[in-house]
Amino acid sequence: MKQVLIAATELAQALEKEGAPQVFDCRARLGDLEAGRRLWEAGHVPGSLHLDLDRDLAAEPGAGGRHPLPSADDFAATLRRLGVTPQRPIVVLDDMGGQLAAARAWWMLAIWAGHPDVRVLDGGLKAWQEAGGELVLRQEPLPEPSLWQPTFNDGARIAADEVFSGRELKVDARSEERYRGEAEPIDPVAGHIPGAVCRPSAANLADTGRFKAPEALEAELPRAEAAIVAYCGSGVTACHNILAYAVAGRALPRLYAGSWSEWVRDPSRPVARSGRGNA
Repeated sequence: MKQVLIAATELAQALEKEGAPQVFDCRARLGDLEAGRRLWEAGHVPGSLHLDLDRDLAAEPGAGGRHPLPSADDFAATLRRLGVTPQRPIVVLDDMGGQLAAARAWWMLAIWAGHPDVRVLDGGLKAWQEAGGELVLRQEPLPEPSLWQPTFNDGARIAADEVFSGRELKVDARSEERYRGEAEPIDPVAGHIPGAVCRPSAANLADTGRFKAPEALEAELPRAEAAIVAYCGSGVTACHNILAYAVAGRALPRLYAGSWSEWVRDPSRPVARSGRGNA
C-alpha cells in the first residue's frame, strides 16, 4: 500500500539526506486570500515553498464554485514553475491537520496529476514543532523550472451533472450543522445534496491533530455498494475525506470539486435539510 502520510520525525530525517523531498506549505484561511502567504512568511519548515489555495490550487471563483479546479494546463504550468518532477518526492503540510489545504494539494498532485510520491505531513506544522523541527523566516529560492507534463486523471473527479443524475453515495465533509441546514456561514443556501451522508473532515483526526489509525478509519468511513463521491463546501475539505479513505486502504471516492458552492448556483438542483445523515 502506497504511503500517503509522513511523520514529522521521518520528514526531518529525509530533509537531511540526498534526494530530499520538495516541501510545500499549503496553509490557508477561507475568506482571507493573503493569510496563507502571511503564515508562511511568519515561519515555515526550512526549504518549504508556499503553495497557495486560491492562486495555485484553484481557479477564479464563479460558476464552478468558490474553489473550482484550475485547468489542467494551468496547474501543469504551476508545477513546472515550481520545479516539480515525478522523480522527486513531495511532502505537503498545513496547520489544520491537512484540512486547509494540504489534502487538496495531495489530491491534485497525486490523484489528479499522477505524481508517484506525495505525502501529507501527519499532524502538520504542530507535529513538526513538537518533534523539535525549526521554523525559518528566510525567503526560499525557487528551483529550476521543470519540463514535466503530467497526464491528468479526469476519472478521479465528477461533474455536477453526473452528481445530479448518478447513484453514487455522496459523502459531505462539512459540519453536521451545515449538512442539516441549521447554519450556513459561507454559501447562500443551507442544506445538503439529497441522499448524502455527513462525514465531517475533522472526524478523521484524533485529539492530537494526527489522522486516526487506519483500522479506526476503516470502521468509521461511510460504505456503499456503489461508488462514492466526496464533496464539501468548495472541494477543499472533501479531499481530506478522500485522503482518509487512502489512509484506511479503501477505494478512493471521486471528487466533486464544485461541491455545495457550485450545486446551489442552479436552483433546479434539489436541496435537502435536517437528518443526521451518518453512514
